[in-house]
Amino acid sequence: MQKTMLLTSRLFFTGTVLILFLALFGGIVIGFNRKNGNKLVLSKVNSSKVVVLAMQNSLNEDGGGNMSVSDQVLGDDARPILIKKYLTKYQSPLLPYSDLIFKLSQTYGFDYYWIVAIAQQESNLCKKIPENSYNCWGYGINSAGTLRFESYELALQSYAEYLKREYFDKGLNTPELIMKKYCPHSNGSWAYGVNQFINEIETGNY
Repeated sequence: MQKTMLLTSRLFFTGTVLILFLALFGGIVIGFNRKNGNKLVLSKVNSSKVVVLAMQNSLNEDGGGNMSVSDQVLGDDARPILIKKYLTKYQSPLLPYSDLIFKLSQTYGFDYYWIVAIAQQESNLCKKIPENSYNCWGYGINSAGTLRFESYELALQSYAEYLKREYFDKGLNTPELIMKKYCPHSNGSWAYGVNQFINEIETGNY
């Protein structure tokens, strides 16, 4: 029993020292989330790369007072996980395409959160779209007609290419800059909303 407690204490101490080292020298943001099983989440956002270090301490009494510690480290693969968690939270029809969303962002070279954040702003993540259009982003929808697709997959592929060609390739790479062309009559609420949704996706605070 004493050996088990000693080993557990050493593991906990080592984990704590590692976390403090990363926080001090890696520029990592530390946040506590009491709603998720006392999970301590550290995240670092660098350009288009998100690194998440998750350490979950589960203190389970089994009658003998033993303590179990579960550590999980997520690297670049945290980004598709963040997409999936966000789409799951809001029960979006895009959930089955979360991996495709990430792959398209990689293919076209823009940050992983754009497609989801704009879909949230434009259609509540595809819950409010023109019938049989699969168009979650309000693009190609005007007085002349509605741009429609045969599936979400085709819509996603088209939209990713459109974002790169019409916005990112032209230096329009912030919600404020995109808004000027995407919805020029907005009073700023469009960019405000997209910024908010980006922050939610990256931090998990929603």
